[in-house]
Amino acid sequence: MPKRIDTITSAIGWSTPDKIQVHGLDLPSQILGHINLGDMAFMQVTGRKPTEQESNVFNAIAVTLVEHGITPSAMVARLTYMGAPESLQAAVAAGLCGLGTVFVGSMEGASKMLYAALPPEQAGKGADLAAIAKQTVAEHRAARKIVSGLGHPVHKPVDPRTPRLFDIAAENGMSGDYVALIQLIQKEAEAASGKTLPINATGAIGAICCEFGFPEEIIRGFGVMSRAIGLVGHILEETRNPMAFELWQRTEEEILATCGPDAAAAST
Repeated sequence: MPKRIDTITSAIGWSTPDKIQVHGLDLPSQILGHINLGDMAFMQVTGRKPTEQESNVFNAIAVTLVEHGITPSAMVARLTYMGAPESLQAAVAAGLCGLGTVFVGSMEGASKMLYAALPPEQAGKGADLAAIAKQTVAEHRAARKIVSGLGHPVHKPVDPRTPRLFDIAAENGMSGDYVALIQLIQKEAEAASGKTLPINATGAIGAICCEFGFPEEIIRGFGVMSRAIGLVGHILEETRNPMAFELWQRTEEEILATCGPDAAAAST
């Protein structure tokens, strides 16, 4: 059991009948109209407002993660909303539950890999990144594990989001050892496997999050924040141009066509 604390407290925020403070700032006068949503997310995690350069990079990360078409999370949100249109929040939550090691949450895996290969206290101190990349890929291959942040089912040979994210990081002085390391890991992995393995957007974001120094256990949360916005948009579109019923009905029809009694009779 955790040790009982003497006083319950939080550094994030508090309110009284006439005041609301968030991270030491007055919400109405110092935040509203002064801080955009991305900067607010940054402050919520770090406890401070970002610099201009940090804001540019963090907002690019957040915007990248909002939308990627009819993904499994978007489909789940739409299907859940079809069954429970009175509960928009449940549909969003259902979609967010699928952000794991394969979709969106893979940025956490990339950051964990990079932090393990190059601990933060060693970054920027002249480490042999090529040797680290070679060892990282060799260890993953020996363990028969995929290299986090590499590969994409659609975007080949380049994920078009990745170069732009790296450009924005470089333009704002946030392209260091971790960005260089994941690029070296990609080259090493492609050479070792003989396959085209682009750095995907979440791999790029994982590396840039390491440049920020974000704790690895919170990095998936940036995807959760951003994708929630995207899912609200999908649910609104579902109310105007629904596809969930069609997905359900066509699945039923196609299963019957291949596995139902008529299909069984036709095969004999």
